[in-house]
Amino acid sequence: MTAAQILVVDDESDIRDLLQEILSEEGYEVRAAGDAAEARNLRSAESPDLVLLDIWMPDTDGITLLREWADSGSLEFPVVMMSGHGTVDTAVEATRLGAVDFIEKPLSLAKLLRTVEKALGSGRQPQSEAARRMLPKLVAPIGKSRVMRQLREQVQRVAPHDTNVLITGESGTGREAFARYLHSLSARSGRPFVPLVAASLTEENAVAGLLGSESADGTTEGYLDKAAGGILFINEAEDLCESAQRALLGALESESYVRVGGTESVPLNVRFVTSVQPGAEQPTHSGRLRRDLLSHLNVIPLRVPPLREYSEDVPDLLRYYVDKLIDQEGLPLRRFSVAAQNRLRNYPWPGNMSDLRNLVHRFLMLGNEEEISLDEVEEALALQAPVNAPLVKQDLLSMTLREAREHFERAYLQQQLALCGGKVGRLAARVGMERTHLYRKLRNLDVDFGKGGSED
Repeated sequence: MTAAQILVVDDESDIRDLLQEILSEEGYEVRAAGDAAEARNLRSAESPDLVLLDIWMPDTDGITLLREWADSGSLEFPVVMMSGHGTVDTAVEATRLGAVDFIEKPLSLAKLLRTVEKALGSGRQPQSEAARRMLPKLVAPIGKSRVMRQLREQVQRVAPHDTNVLITGESGTGREAFARYLHSLSARSGRPFVPLVAASLTEENAVAGLLGSESADGTTEGYLDKAAGGILFINEAEDLCESAQRALLGALESESYVRVGGTESVPLNVRFVTSVQPGAEQPTHSGRLRRDLLSHLNVIPLRVPPLREYSEDVPDLLRYYVDKLIDQEGLPLRRFSVAAQNRLRNYPWPGNMSDLRNLVHRFLMLGNEEEISLDEVEEALALQAPVNAPLVKQDLLSMTLREAREHFERAYLQQQLALCGGKVGRLAARVGMERTHLYRKLRNLDVDFGKGGSED
């Protein structure tokens, strides 16, 4: 049986090469064109069985080329459009002109192969393990929102400069993903990216773990050795023990280090990218992270926002993790209904991206129907409601109006009372309430106003 011929049209050479490699390994015959002119020539030489066509190209865009084929009556093959920032209008226009499907970038291997198989009607299954790779350098952190676009642009500006970077953000926000993205764009991309969980270093093993050690049996590499020429990513640096902080500070200030048991000074050739919780980088923070060490690590600050600050990206993130988990674990395909996506857009995600990924994983593993319904989402969210979380992380949509109002009032009055030094008299003036009524409100909400509450 003759292999199906696929024509890939994309102006990005990395994507052309990747698609050609993967689809060839799947047994297809693949030709690639970098622009519309080359695509026309290949189309004239031999009629493909399928065309994967990028929308945004410098000379003639994909929609124009598709229209050209459709108007001339030469659209004798299925066309799948590809785009990293398509719109509903372009998708509708492409469909009207005869495109059979639409794939968003960054490309998911599972979705790519399903779409190709569907367009060709082959029903084939992935064969090679090599085809299960998606090259990481082609995948930037997901998100089309303004917040995420600006953050990616910041990383792109910072990456070429060989300075240390401090990334602040809540747990689960994807700080390591941005550190890896920075590494892929830097001059050190060909050298190691070494992650280190700060809490894994103890007072007993920290110095040897960081600097390495030498003995009669040979040399044991430390994290600075392993990351030589590349990037050492220290996750949750506020958890570094005193010994680790002293060893790091000494290496940074002298730009060299000596392994435990050794005598030779080793030049320090490491770029540090460090993550901390919000506020840990502030001079007023009461944590144990040394200020002098922090000044070396915090040359360029980057802030990764919590997921609740770019909730418009949640539908894209849901699709991304569905495709990724199908690729990695072979889980069955399920899709979120529109109502389910809207509900999750309005969920506060207290654990951020980690919560989202775990929720998708649970739906794919435990669900039966192809569509993930609103009722299924509500049931899952009810099981993971955070206890005593800050108001911004409370899932108010799961509460009755009375419960939501009480949560807001309690959090509001607690914060205002703190600003008033615990003085209820000042609080009454600040919030515009009569003092007797305010006392009753505070007691009903179980807000502790202390012994000095009646002072002005």
